Amino acid sequence: ATRRKLNPLVLRQVIFASFPTVCPIKDALLEYVDEPMDVDAAAGSASSSPPKATLPEVDCYLHLLVLIHLLDGKQHQRAMACANCVMQKLTAFNHRSLDPIAARCIFYFARSYELCNRLEDIRSFLFARLRTSTLRHDVEGQATILNLLLRNLLHFKLYEQASKLVSRSSFPDTAPNSEAARYMYYLGVIKAVQLDYSEAHKYLTQALRKAPQSTAIGFRQTVNKYSCVVQLLLGQIPDRAMFRQAELCIPMAPYFQLTQAVRSGDLTRFTAVVTQFHDRFSADQTYMLITRLRHNVIKAGVRMISVSYSRISMQDVAARLKLESAEDAEFVVAKCIRDGVIEATIDHTNGYMQSKETSDVYGTTEPQAAFHQRIRFCLEIHNQSVKGMRYPPKTSGKDDKPAEPDHKEPDISALLDEIDAELS
Repeated sequence: ATRRKLNPLVLRQVIFASFPTVCPIKDALLEYVDEPMDVDAAAGSASSSPPKATLPEVDCYLHLLVLIHLLDGKQHQRAMACANCVMQKLTAFNHRSLDPIAARCIFYFARSYELCNRLEDIRSFLFARLRTSTLRHDVEGQATILNLLLRNLLHFKLYEQASKLVSRSSFPDTAPNSEAARYMYYLGVIKAVQLDYSEAHKYLTQALRKAPQSTAIGFRQTVNKYSCVVQLLLGQIPDRAMFRQAELCIPMAPYFQLTQAVRSGDLTRFTAVVTQFHDRFSADQTYMLITRLRHNVIKAGVRMISVSYSRISMQDVAARLKLESAEDAEFVVAKCIRDGVIEATIDHTNGYMQSKETSDVYGTTEPQAAFHQRIRFCLEIHNQSVKGMRYPPKTSGKDDKPAEPDHKEPDISALLDEIDAELS
């Protein structure tokens, strides 16, 4: 609400009312705010009695408001200069009351450098601030800076360095949900690039759970795009309800067509979809993962052929999968058999594939693996819920003693005597 009300007139009124009459900090801050159109209102704002001194928290907060106003006005160079000024102030102060404001200032500081295409220039500074925040036990600042460093490294596709940073640092458990959602998303991207799709899907699911459900639409769109591709790489088909949500319908349209192509096992259709939406996938930074889906499309095609035909020649398999020769089809079928995708045998002499009869799925370990996956998912939700709960503080003294019952428990021996008397 405050961000929407920011304009040059309001900012000047607040600055004049918060700084002394003669103050070089006020003059330097006013240089970043344009002159308002309503000159009379600006002059009237200066008539109020200014304070004799300004607290550091007020100073940094006003710099933060001006910085946000400059970023919203797309004045990126001026925003970067203002961000440098406020970071110098935060480096000079060592107040714990400044930690929440400092976290937001660092976030917009990095954002201004990102919009100016100078992210690499602040990497060493962010590492120094992360060390300082960790030593000061600044939870919010530590979580924010760690996410900014991961964003910086992933922007330049330094996945190995990002993985090392995650392994050698610890994300605070009491961090806000917004920062925890970002951290889970970055972990999901790193794991997906490193071919660990199960862990990537787990982290992306946690990021969606922790993200705000009514706001942060752009973040949820990005996470759902990665989640869709990761599920396809796992051999799963995303739920259709994901593509029917109002805020996801249009952005996820290319991924819906991609899902249909992978599900059908049509390599020609898959290639056409990737070619058609190449620019969109590149902008979403999912193109590298999507190129790995070609093997999944071929596996899906081989699985459908195995179900449809009890015996089929390699020439027909190559024709249906749009492969160049029967030898390529034979290699593909052999790999699918080895990976457990299908149950079949290859007759190399006659050049055909013989599918085995479909066995009872309950006689295999597949139901056990499915139950294990669901139980593990439920346990993870339970652990995350326990961490997210807040417990009342423990009190010391007499309050720790359990409350005495209102009535005394009856004596067992007396009850037995009464029963014996009634029976006799």
